[in-house]
Amino acid sequence: MHIPFNASEHSSLGVEVELEIVDRRSRELASEATSILDELGAGHPAGEHPKAKHELFECTIEIITGICETVAEAREDLATTLKEVAAAAERRNLALLCSGTHPFSDWHDQKLSPDPRYARLMDEMQWLARRMQIFGVHFHVGVRSAEKSIAIANALTAYIPHFLALSASSPYWHGRDTGLASSRSKVFENLPTAGLPYRLGDWAEFELFMETLVNAQAITSIREVWWDIRPHPNFGTVELRICDGIPRLGEVAGLAALAQCLVEWLDTLLDRGDTLPVPREWVIRVNKWRAARYGIDAEIIGDDHGTRVPVAQSIRKLIDELSPVAARLGCLDELTSNLETLVRGPSYLRQRRVVSAGGSTVDVVDSLVREMETDRST
Repeated sequence: MHIPFNASEHSSLGVEVELEIVDRRSRELASEATSILDELGAGHPAGEHPKAKHELFECTIEIITGICETVAEAREDLATTLKEVAAAAERRNLALLCSGTHPFSDWHDQKLSPDPRYARLMDEMQWLARRMQIFGVHFHVGVRSAEKSIAIANALTAYIPHFLALSASSPYWHGRDTGLASSRSKVFENLPTAGLPYRLGDWAEFELFMETLVNAQAITSIREVWWDIRPHPNFGTVELRICDGIPRLGEVAGLAALAQCLVEWLDTLLDRGDTLPVPREWVIRVNKWRAARYGIDAEIIGDDHGTRVPVAQSIRKLIDELSPVAARLGCLDELTSNLETLVRGPSYLRQRRVVSAGGSTVDVVDSLVREMETDRST
């Protein structure tokens, strides 16, 4: 199977954010996506908003950017669409938030979006898909060739714990503390084509992978390969799908900068003739688990000898190394904002602080809504 790769000229950026719709009175997830999207789509071609979309369940709206040159442009693009969606939600006494899981809503209660694709998915995956009451943020970064996309995707697996630790925002599931920083990442892994990516040798092997699964009717397109990192031939990007839902646009921008700078840096190393290092698969697996379990307090494996390295220390070192790249791309402030996340704590810690101070998971929802509305951490 020949799969053309629509190469990008440079490390362009696209961001996708899955928003939760909640009732302001009950704080439960609300199945109101169609109502909101129908209003927003009025006046647009085919009655659809170009940057606000359905997701699997009616309690979710995904907002997306266009093809952006800079992190600041992507942030402004998201902010514009978010303002429109939030206004439509407010007219219905609804609010928006973004976290890996809703702190207490029950997945049994969620309604499927009116899209035949999702109906087919639910029919095939059954209980596994029905439980997908989870929310994430995805980053697309442009690369200049199909072969580069494979090499860069492989190398990016070393940084899965960095992205997951900084974005972890799903400590609660059905009103209970799971003991994890990111329960979303473990729920998602249950789908047969989700989770850690396979290590592919080249573009030809990716084409063989797709041909095998499409011919076997296991998938219909790359859209059904939900790896943490995947090449996206249609967009000419490497897509990073690791992150939990991120409550603040400021934090989204910080991780977008990290993604864009990493891909740009790895691309430059390839141009220099370097072979990109890739951790062993068992190291990648353990490191992802530790980030899901412990967040920024995780100790990840740093080499084949099992040397343990605090992930927070590794993040600081990485940001320092990428700072010249960020300065060149115009996103140094956004990149270094990830250091602030290490200091104040990612969302999973902030949510737990609400409860440890005597609050309930209802109060956690309120704190997440405030963070999205104000772009400030509570």
